[in-house]
Amino acid sequence: MTDVLIRNVDPKILERIKETAAANHRSLQKELKLIIEQAAGPDWRAVLERADRLRRRIRKRFPKQTDSTILIREDRDR
Repeated sequence: MTDVLIRNVDPKILERIKETAAANHRSLQKELKLIIEQAAGPDWRAVLERADRLRRRIRKRFPKQTDSTILIREDRDR
């Protein structure tokens, strides 16, 4: 992995992050890494791949399911 250096961090901000890390029983480094990971957001490719796997599993167990969009449209048209 790559190292990151952040300069000129406000000491008050750093102290708050240290307090949060201590409250979560994590080191400062682990807390900062988590903050960066959360800020980056999810890996959408992995999310979509997992959703596709789940859809395939559901179709195997329940092959005769109706597409919900069809049901919603039918309900609206009533």
